[in-house]
Amino acid sequence: MKYVEEFRDRALAERLAATIRAEVDPARDYNFMEFCGGHTHAIFRYGVQDLVPANVHFVHGPGCPVCILPIRRLDDAIELVERHGVILCSYGDMLRVPASKRRSLMSVKAEGGDVRMVYSTLDALDVARKNPDREVVFLGIGFETTTPPTALAIRQAEIEGLTNFSVFCNHVLTPAAIRHILDAPEIDPAQAVRLDGFLGPSHVSAVIGSEPYEFLSESYAKPVVIAGFEPLDVLHSVLMLIRQVNEGRVAVENQYARVVTREGNTRAQALVAEIFERRAAFEWRGLGSVPDSALSIRESYGAFDAERRFALSAKTSREVKSCECPAILRGVKKPKDCKLFGTVCTPDNPMGSCMVSSEGACAAYWTYRRAETLAEMAADRACVAAGLEDAA
Repeated sequence: MKYVEEFRDRALAERLAATIRAEVDPARDYNFMEFCGGHTHAIFRYGVQDLVPANVHFVHGPGCPVCILPIRRLDDAIELVERHGVILCSYGDMLRVPASKRRSLMSVKAEGGDVRMVYSTLDALDVARKNPDREVVFLGIGFETTTPPTALAIRQAEIEGLTNFSVFCNHVLTPAAIRHILDAPEIDPAQAVRLDGFLGPSHVSAVIGSEPYEFLSESYAKPVVIAGFEPLDVLHSVLMLIRQVNEGRVAVENQYARVVTREGNTRAQALVAEIFERRAAFEWRGLGSVPDSALSIRESYGAFDAERRFALSAKTSREVKSCECPAILRGVKKPKDCKLFGTVCTPDNPMGSCMVSSEGACAAYWTYRRAETLAEMAADRACVAAGLEDAA
């Protein structure tokens, strides 16, 4: 792809890394949260962590919509298939995420449920056109990046009169989750994570712009740099954050200016505002109930809302015991802190969404740092065993 290799130039990466090493204060630590799982994978894929000094730490955030979807909502999607007999259309990364009792949409499909993988909302509309005698539900999921295509599908369904099409809406909002993470220590001190700044998500920001993050500098005194996904983007953004911290500045800066503007994509925002409205609260895996952090379909388009169309039973769902995915999503722990990582939990046998999601932190560690992570875990276990022997 044109203009991609320029952002992977090794000589430029080494120069950026040298500048970072020269400008960090060795007497302090820098803790920067990358909210987006795409940044987590870029950091590990390109060895960015190895290029920055040891006192520059990356704190992995919620990652992706697949990671943060609570088990209860996935149980609801399974209920739509098994109890209501719908054709459920979903993006592929949702199919293997474990729900209650280790079931998934993939296992439901194997048992005879009509679950279909689609590549776009337009594919789901086509399924509805070809099956006029069946109810077709699209599992709408994603941050602000994937919300406009869902809105477009609902509008198109209304235009065409596709009365057998609806959306099970799970679209969530990034800024509200960041605010909740920063407020978490006031709610529960155990969730406290020291953060010196944020690498802002790039694809989300292409839609909503950089303006929605300005509350971070105004109300929380936290620097933000909207960062692209290429290695030079990440290194440059880290340098920009370090300079803000060193200079005592607090601002929202846009490193990804080739794509992101302050106002964002206003046409996409208008479409979303027409179709959706904010929920009072929504449950995020790892974060709990987060106010004003998700969207629901407006009453004027209620005919295309699966939650209005189908009666879903109340559920109490629990995470897999010993799975640390919720703590990893909050940035409180890392995959190496989960005793299931690499033993019971692998990509072929995922216990939590962090391992099955293509943007999950556990998947990143497994793909790019598996041997190192397992060795660290073994060393930690050995230290614990030695301590127990000494105590005895």
